[in-house]
Amino acid sequence: MSKSSIPHVALLIETSRSHGRGLLNGIRQFIAENEEWSVFLMPRSLDSQIPDWISRWKGDGILSRTTSQEMADAITESGIPAVELRATKLNHAFPFLGIDNRAMGRMVAEHFLERGIRHFGVYEIGSEVYFEERRDNYVQTIQKSGFEVSVFSALEDSEAPREWEKQQEEMVEWVRELPKPVGIMACTDQLGFWLLDACDRAGISVPDEVAVVGVENDDILCMMARPPLSSVAFNSARIGYEAAALLSRLMKGEAAPEESFLVDPLGIVTRQSSDVVAVDDPELALALRFIRENACKGIQVTDILNAVPLSRTALERKMKAAIGRSPKAEIMRTQLERAKQLLGTTDLSLSEIAQKIGFRHSQYFSTVFKEKTGETPGTYRTKMR
Repeated sequence: MSKSSIPHVALLIETSRSHGRGLLNGIRQFIAENEEWSVFLMPRSLDSQIPDWISRWKGDGILSRTTSQEMADAITESGIPAVELRATKLNHAFPFLGIDNRAMGRMVAEHFLERGIRHFGVYEIGSEVYFEERRDNYVQTIQKSGFEVSVFSALEDSEAPREWEKQQEEMVEWVRELPKPVGIMACTDQLGFWLLDACDRAGISVPDEVAVVGVENDDILCMMARPPLSSVAFNSARIGYEAAALLSRLMKGEAAPEESFLVDPLGIVTRQSSDVVAVDDPELALALRFIRENACKGIQVTDILNAVPLSRTALERKMKAAIGRSPKAEIMRTQLERAKQLLGTTDLSLSEIAQKIGFRHSQYFSTVFKEKTGETPGTYRTKMR
């Protein structure tokens, strides 16, 4: 360890993306709760260069999201204990902590299957091993359920295409040819953002014809998309915390673990891009659309009956047959999904959230939320952040 009793640690983690910032929050929490560190940190993008001084540095530890073999070699040659936070094809021997991308692909597939979707696609990018893991497990889960998946590959395997308009034109043609309704997993939120733009250009309704789920739950991309993009939320803070704990042990002389430490995603944050139930019955589809658009206004089952030419008995029967839920239960599900979104992405009070989802009293909202999810609203908010 360095001459000072305080460990000197370099954080080579991007600040430009939500996952990197979440990792840093977890690291910050570990430091606050356990031990003081002298930390090097500066604004970075994922492809920022490694600082020139690393090869001469006499520090104690490195937490890194390594993006090039040159960067991996420089960290290795420094001889400083290091923990890797990015799954990669690069050649290095650093212990790895990260997201379980295989669980992620399965999660998205089940999200679509539960909504009655029977046609599937994936917008993939093959530049990194974690993209491939997401794609492969998604495809395998769909195929095990007896369905096939259409694949569209990002031009040049890049999230920064040189020919933006050409890419969008090709994607428009692909989406137009897919059987509808179709669920498409985009292997990153950036790809999901572009996919929704292609649907808009093609005049294709989202989510009624095409449902889309991205990956990483980057708030800016998800909320700037039209419509807002559903996405898999990472447990970034926990990964950062566990990585800091491991580095602390390495700096004290413990041996590095041989196995990777993988953390399951938190779940899918459902926004408008995938908030749909695919059904062939036009009257039932109208009822479900009415619920989706009006549930948070505090509607009752009688409001649905006033908007849809069905008797209460017929509506109950059709909904239970199609989605396994009653009209009342579907209203409640829609309200709670919106509540989860507000809890995870805003600082609104429980009283304000209750009003926004159609509940008159925050106490009743809290009771129902815990009954349906197994967690209090406060616990859920803490977990998501």
